[in-house]
Amino acid sequence: MSDHFFVVTGGPGAGKTSLITELARRGFHTIPESGRAIIREEVARGGDALPWADRLAYAERMVERDLRAFKDAQALSGPVIFDRGVPDIVGYLGLCGLPVPSHVSAAARAVRYYAQVFLAPFWEEIFTQDAEHKQGRAEAKATCAMMRRTYAALGYELIELPCAGITERADFVVERLAAASPGQR
Repeated sequence: MSDHFFVVTGGPGAGKTSLITELARRGFHTIPESGRAIIREEVARGGDALPWADRLAYAERMVERDLRAFKDAQALSGPVIFDRGVPDIVGYLGLCGLPVPSHVSAAARAVRYYAQVFLAPFWEEIFTQDAEHKQGRAEAKATCAMMRRTYAALGYELIELPCAGITERADFVVERLAAASPGQR
């Protein structure tokens, strides 16, 4: 387990990326969501490893990228905040009704983050769709519920983020990071 690696998970449009951006602005090491980057790359090259085309290929690309990011982050000191983690891929495949390949479930069990994971709940007032995240409200809610179940099944404790502004959410996370990593920040 990497006791200084923290995950923010939840459904699309729940403010995860905005929170990660604010934490980066405050000087924390952050790892962006792999899914967004893969979608941009695939669209630019005309590929089909996309959530609306070949979902399994998309998941495989996320596994590769997330494992590389986890390995590369080992060199960073202090708290590192990930916009989603490897278990999110297990949840994604389950949500899509696809089988989870054994190497993906093995990776989710082997790659361990801090025991407490931040969950951005579905929040109607801020829910938005964009070019990379086209899911509607029902799918966003289902994704949040699936991430909750997936992380819990892997032994993580979920800490629900408050439905509050970015500053308050970031303060909430920073307080918990300080409690989890005394003397590191």
